[in-house]
Amino acid sequence: MHVTRGDQYRSVIASTLAFTVCFAVWTIFSIIGLKIKQELGLSDTQFGILVATPVLTGSLSRLILGIWTDQYGGRLVYTLLMLTTAVATFALTTATTYPMLLVAALGVGLAGGSFAVGIAYVSQWFTRDPDHQGTALGIFGMGNVGAAVTNFGAPFLVVALGWHKTAIVYSIILALTAILFFIFTKDDPHLVERRDKKEKARGIFEQMEPLKEIQVWRFSLYYFFVFGGFVALALWLPRYYVGVYHLDITTAGMLAAAYALPGSIFRALGGWLSDKIGARAVMYWTFWVSLLCLFFMSYPLTDYVIHGINQNYEFSIGIGLVPFVTLTIILGFFMSLGKAAVYKHIPVYYPEHVGAVGGMVGMIGGLGGFILPIAFGFMNDVVGVWTSCFMLLFIITGAALTWMHISILRAARTLELQSNDEKNYP
Repeated sequence: MHVTRGDQYRSVIASTLAFTVCFAVWTIFSIIGLKIKQELGLSDTQFGILVATPVLTGSLSRLILGIWTDQYGGRLVYTLLMLTTAVATFALTTATTYPMLLVAALGVGLAGGSFAVGIAYVSQWFTRDPDHQGTALGIFGMGNVGAAVTNFGAPFLVVALGWHKTAIVYSIILALTAILFFIFTKDDPHLVERRDKKEKARGIFEQMEPLKEIQVWRFSLYYFFVFGGFVALALWLPRYYVGVYHLDITTAGMLAAAYALPGSIFRALGGWLSDKIGARAVMYWTFWVSLLCLFFMSYPLTDYVIHGINQNYEFSIGIGLVPFVTLTIILGFFMSLGKAAVYKHIPVYYPEHVGAVGGMVGMIGGLGGFILPIAFGFMNDVVGVWTSCFMLLFIITGAALTWMHISILRAARTLELQSNDEKNYP
């Protein structure tokens, strides 16, 4: 199948817009969850479970959705996924108890699986154009801006309509997006070629073969932080702003959007930089700057008393609202670059298994978005220190950076030994 530049543009634009809507739906509990928390009197741990439940479904579904995309094509899988999620989102309005909300939230979470579908679908249009593949995947990843759309827009809808009608509005928009996506897109070239040749798609177990490699799990840890951490903070920051700085829900949502926005729109820049200077360099920058930001964000408000000769001197150390918001914006920016860099690796190392490997990496990253909000809520309830969430992210980032650097040094050493062997034994 001949792929035109117009076909490539169409696939990227349609997939990105659809992913934006899906991501907005996926993070809807970051806003309506605050109202639900008030109505039902939930603890921080229960709130963390509620906002994280959609992330669980979206994460676990990514592997199989990526494989199905390779088998049946992204156009069909993407459309059916959005329609199913629209029904689940509408079903939220019928839930009257906490367990019922959790069940409905599992269905809403399917929206998060759209990432694996879109990555596999978009990458297939750039198989023969690798110099622009990273950029295309980065542009698609900008759909993360859906989190900012929800953090910025949903509070106004909730205030004006209530959380029930807000969910209905989201479900209608998602259903319309599914219909428009199917109308304006084409089947990917690999699927068309396979149909023309009457070839069968590779089986699930064959596609999962690369998952045995440790490298896939290393990429997954990177994504656990840059994506899972991003989703977790996008969900948790409104609660953090309300609890620490005593802001109203609208202001808290807007400030959380200030974090989510750069964490989304600059993903295209991350893809472009990965094409130009290499994904490895981008990952180094991501981890080092993130460590620096998280170090300062981890410091809790602390009161000090110095016992002087004649009197005591008291002072406090803490991060004010403006410096904190600034740090979240910087953190979001570099996490955005890192998200693109991780997925630049996959079509390079696993060009025939993008769906399976991309689905696995996305699944682990998504699980970060599920596990971390629960951990944040649990640490609030048990440890009782608001900044403990950033302490945890600091540890995860440090572990990822250490593993990456050790692996790179080992790979360089292996290449050096191979080079010496070739010189000694021509």
